[in-house]
Amino acid sequence: MPQAKIGVIGGTGLYDIEGMTDIEEVDITTPFGKPSDAITIGKLEGVGVVFLPRHGKGHRILPTELPVRANIYALKSLGVEHIIAINSAGSFKLEVKPGDLVILDQVIDRTRSRVNSFFGDGIVAHIPFAQPFCPVLSQILYQAAQEAGASVHPRGTCVVMEGAAFSTRAESRLYKSWGADVIGMTALPEAKLAREAEICYAVVACVSDYDSWHERFDPVTVDVILKTQQQNVGTAKQIIKLAVSRIRPRRDCECATALKTAFVTAPEAMPAEQKKKLDLLIGKYLTKGDS
Repeated sequence: MPQAKIGVIGGTGLYDIEGMTDIEEVDITTPFGKPSDAITIGKLEGVGVVFLPRHGKGHRILPTELPVRANIYALKSLGVEHIIAINSAGSFKLEVKPGDLVILDQVIDRTRSRVNSFFGDGIVAHIPFAQPFCPVLSQILYQAAQEAGASVHPRGTCVVMEGAAFSTRAESRLYKSWGADVIGMTALPEAKLAREAEICYAVVACVSDYDSWHERFDPVTVDVILKTQQQNVGTAKQIIKLAVSRIRPRRDCECATALKTAFVTAPEAMPAEQKKKLDLLIGKYLTKGDS
């Protein structure tokens, strides 16, 4: 199966990347089921890249229904070490305007119905997550966004809500009072699962609206998001093209060794079936006799 070290997960409006060459589509089945859609592997600016539309082509999958474990596992199985995620977001701040981009650095989890770990069923692991997004990859994306001429904010805290309905005005005002910058539905559990898979993960949040906190602005609707995202997606594609050639193969961030000190369960106490299922993620940390 072809391999590439850089993965792109496309959000609302981003279902393909123009300019990819040597394209091959791969249909993968993982221990966690099938990913959102067939995965495209090719070259972008001469660099090997894997592309996955988060919601499937035609936008068929709700945020709560996303097969996130399958998505991240599939990318890992293709050799991906860096994921650039493109997400839609609403803003809690007047200065973060529709059409702006935010490179996320923090997140607040308000999801309720999502499986957010590869572990369990006899294997306990707790990853460090103080910095939920890779700072090295995030800096590359910020510089690429500046070069692309985007109005971009170098950091921001995102509230990840369950959906599928948008926020009530009371909820929106509560999240704003917490000091959050934007709100979205998909950065989690992607970020947690990418960290468990020891993949560098960073988000370009494309701001499409002001959510529902301000009475001067109409509450967010799908047509407003889609209209603004047409502009955002073009910019996001430029950023991806600029960023892929700047990502270095050598990784010195904590993402690359996130599982090194995460395990509580002793290898000999791990169920053999679960060790086999997670071998792609944990095999290198098990001794030959334990695996």
